[in-house]
Amino acid sequence: MAGVVPGPVATRPGISVPSIPLLGRDLTASIVVFLVAMPLCMGIAIASGVPAEKGLITGIIGGIVVGALAGSPLQVSGPAAGLAVIVYELVRDQGLSALGPILVVAGAVQVVAGVFRLGGWFKAISPAVVHGMLAGIGVLIVVGQFHVLFDHRPLPSGLQNLAAMPERMLGLSPGNLQATEFAFAIGVATIAAMVAWEKFRPAALRLMPGALVGVLVGTALALLCGLEVARVQVPDSIFAAVAPPSGNAFSRLLDPEVIAAAVAIAFIASAETLLSAAAVDKMHDGVRTDYNKELRAQGIGNLLCGFAGALPMTGVIVRSSANVQAGAATRLSAMLHGVWILGFVAALPFVLKLIPMAALGAILVVTGFRLVSVKHARHLFRDYGVLPVLIWAATLITVVSTDLLTGVLVGIGLTMLELIPNLHRLRLRVYEGREEGTHAITLDGTATFVTLPKLSETLDRVPANTPVRIDATRLDAVDHTSAEMLRDWLQRRRASGHPVTITGARGRIATLDDDQH
Repeated sequence: MAGVVPGPVATRPGISVPSIPLLGRDLTASIVVFLVAMPLCMGIAIASGVPAEKGLITGIIGGIVVGALAGSPLQVSGPAAGLAVIVYELVRDQGLSALGPILVVAGAVQVVAGVFRLGGWFKAISPAVVHGMLAGIGVLIVVGQFHVLFDHRPLPSGLQNLAAMPERMLGLSPGNLQATEFAFAIGVATIAAMVAWEKFRPAALRLMPGALVGVLVGTALALLCGLEVARVQVPDSIFAAVAPPSGNAFSRLLDPEVIAAAVAIAFIASAETLLSAAAVDKMHDGVRTDYNKELRAQGIGNLLCGFAGALPMTGVIVRSSANVQAGAATRLSAMLHGVWILGFVAALPFVLKLIPMAALGAILVVTGFRLVSVKHARHLFRDYGVLPVLIWAATLITVVSTDLLTGVLVGIGLTMLELIPNLHRLRLRVYEGREEGTHAITLDGTATFVTLPKLSETLDRVPANTPVRIDATRLDAVDHTSAEMLRDWLQRRRASGHPVTITGARGRIATLDDDQH
C-alpha cells in the first residue's frame, strides 16, 4: 500500500483549489502515469483484437474528459485488461463495427445508473466474485498473449489457447533461428527486464515503471540485432484513427445479443471501476470517492469512446496506484496524462512503430499473471472459511472455461448461499445518534451484501474528526462481503487518527476489531 498523500486545500465540498506546490506534484505524477499508460494502452488494445491506436484514444479520453469529471479525483481511467477478453470475443463474433454502438449503450447505462444513485450497489458485489473474475481474466490474458510472444495470434478461446501452449514451445528450433524464435527471445527479454527492474531498481528511479523499461529493452534488442519481427502498426495521424459508427451500425442494437453485450460491459466496467476507486481511497487521505459521480463520468467516457470507435474504459488500479505513489494531489494529474498521450502519438507516431508486438505481449503476460491473486484466496480462507474460496475458484474456472458474464453470474449465485443460515432474519436496522461527543451507531439484525449499501452509506456519513462507537450487541451475523467492507472502513478511519470503539462484538466483527489493534 502506498503512503498517505495529503489532499488538496478544500474551500467547500466538491471544490478544491490546489496550491503551486501541489500543481508541481501533479505535473510530475502525470508524467509517471503517462509512461505507465502508453505501453498498457497499446498492449490491451492488441489483446482485445483491435488496432493499438484504439487503446490510445481510450487513454486520451479517459485522461482528459473522465479525469475532469471523475468522482474519484486520484483515479486514472483508460483501457483495462479486465475488459480485454470480453471485447476480443465481441469483435470476433460481432465484428469491429458493432463495438461503437455497444459502447454507446453501455455508457448510457452507466450514466443512468449514476443519476439514479446505484453506485452503492456495486460495492455489494462479493470480493470473492470480483477477485475470482479478475483472476479468470488474468489466466485468459496469460494463455492468449503467450502466443503473441511467438508472433502468432491468440486462438478463439481460452481453453484452445491453453491446449496449444506446449505445441508453441515444442515448435521452437534453436538450430534454425527464424522470426518465431527471435520474437520469443524479445518477449523473454522484456519479461526479464520488467521483473528485474521492479525488484532491483535504485531508489532514485523508483517511479520509472517496469513496463516502460521492458518495452525499451525489447525494442532496443530488436533494433540493435536487426531482428525481423512483427511490430506495432499505428496510423501517422491519431485523428485518422477516430472512426464514428455508421448509421447502419446502430441497427445492430435490435439484436438481443448486442444489447446483452452492452449491459455486460456496463456492469463489469462499473464493478471494476468502483473496486479500483475503493482501493485508491485506501492509498491517500484526501477526498473520498463519490461513487455515483464516478459512474456518471465513466458513462460519459464510454459514450465518447463508442462515438470515437475506441475501446471501453474503466478506472484502472495499476495506473491509479502509480498516480498516488508519484505524489498526485488533484485530478489535474489524470487530465495531464491524457494530454501527454495525445501529444506523443500526434507528434511521434514513428516511435511507436518501432515496438515489437512480442514486447507488448510480454507486458500483458506479466499483467495477467498478477491478476491471479492466490494471496487474496488465502486471505478469504483464513478469515471467512471455505465458502468464499469456493466462490472465488468457481468464478475463476467458469470465466476461463465459458465466458466472463457467465463466470460473474455463477459467482453471484453462489454468494446467495451465505444468506441461507439467516433467511429467518435478513433485515438490518441501523440507528445513529450523538452521545457525549461521540457519533453512536447501533446495528440490529444481519449484515449481508443485501443490506451493505445501507450500512456503507451510514458509515460514509460519519463526520471527520469525531470519535465513533459502534454497538454490535444485537448484530446476529455478518457475511464476508459486509465484513470486508467494515474491515476497510475501520482501517481507513483508524489510519487517519479517528478513534472507533466497537462494543458487544462477537464472531467476525470481534475478529475485525482485534485485527485493527
